Amino acid sequence: MSQKQRIEQQPAWVLHTYPWRETSLIVEVFSRDHGRVAMVAKGARRPQSTLRGVLMAFQPLLVDWSGGGEVKTLVRAEWQGGQPLLTGRALLCGYYLNELLVRLTAREDPHPALFADYAQALRELAAGAPLAPLLRRFELALLHELGYGAGLDTEADSGEPVQPGRNYLYIIERGPVPLPDDLPPTGDAPAISGRSLLAMAQGDFSAAETLAQSKTLLRAVINHYLGGQPLQSRRVLKELQEL
Repeated sequence: MSQKQRIEQQPAWVLHTYPWRETSLIVEVFSRDHGRVAMVAKGARRPQSTLRGVLMAFQPLLVDWSGGGEVKTLVRAEWQGGQPLLTGRALLCGYYLNELLVRLTAREDPHPALFADYAQALRELAAGAPLAPLLRRFELALLHELGYGAGLDTEADSGEPVQPGRNYLYIIERGPVPLPDDLPPTGDAPAISGRSLLAMAQGDFSAAETLAQSKTLLRAVINHYLGGQPLQSRRVLKELQEL
């Protein structure tokens, strides 16, 4: 049995909430020092609850909780302010980030560096930064932090540096493998230029080629670790683009 604990004044963001019983909520938060934590917010749906209007996604909080089981008890949540509300496509992209964290991170597995990356991504979304490079940087940070990201700038088999003038197949869980000039890519391994791999490793998505190829590669890698299960936020974004 887990030891009962009391955590106070922990920086956190709400990732997801859903109703529980008549007046309460189950809240998934992403905390700085404890990772993703599930907790019950008792009475949070009552009109007089101090938690109403506080447990909002994309707003910085300080939270207190207690308990030793898989689902903790939320004791207090304080809004910290300073984060503009997300709107439009930026809001949908924020939900995509949240869904990635819920689906790919383990509960109570701390990732303080990823917590900082998430907070920075939300600041950039609120500031109107270009969406595609922002999403690619966060996807890379997430995969790296969780230990899923194979190297981008080193050839998988030889250990030699990736060459900007060559084309590669990216083998998931191995990395880039040189693609012979006379052999077209086959199967699920995305083809990508050495230029794009090196740019991705530097977080540089200024080239249109890099932006397009990185999207294909990272989608394949994320789909692999999701076990083929679709992301709802991705479906909504696609439907809006079609409209």
